[in-house]
Amino acid sequence: MTATVAILPLKSFERAKSRTELAEVPRASLAESMAEAVLQALSEARTLERIVVVTREPRAVAAAKAIGADVVDDPREAGHSQAAQLGVDAAVAAGARRVLLVPGDCPLLDPAEVDGLLANAGPGLTIVPDRHGTGTNALVLDPPQALVPSFGPGSCARHAALGRAAGVRVRIIDVPTLAFDVDTPADLAALATI
Repeated sequence: MTATVAILPLKSFERAKSRTELAEVPRASLAESMAEAVLQALSEARTLERIVVVTREPRAVAAAKAIGADVVDDPREAGHSQAAQLGVDAAVAAGARRVLLVPGDCPLLDPAEVDGLLANAGPGLTIVPDRHGTGTNALVLDPPQALVPSFGPGSCARHAALGRAAGVRVRIIDVPTLAFDVDTPADLAALATI
């Protein structure tokens, strides 16, 4: 069986979700609750051997340790892609042969869908797009060094192009509970209707 490690980059909660500030939902509380939901789902997935949380947020460190996850310090918080790469490097050093990169803002994540994604992700690159089809809400890299992550606007097409340029097989798989991330007040309002 392929040793699969999930990598969860988490920005300091006070700095996270700057586009979602609502009077009734402080962004730090929102970021923390979403991260805890994602951590819980990952801990319940059967196909993951380990979870690596990349953060400098003390509350995220405590939550990660509470479920037995490893923690990699992210002292610079240079961005999601850089934090993801720190996690990939740590996972490779520990012997991972495949990594799953997930964000901390997909609060609906279902452990069974994580298992299904990993069952259908073969060698190469598997991309899970956001619900708009433009962003990337998860990457499966098999091997972990298949490419350097490049998250942000337009990342779904960018990751696919990077994968093809690297000569690896590229798959795009829709995963309903990973497709829904919370970046804006509109996303938060849509989440409330689900």
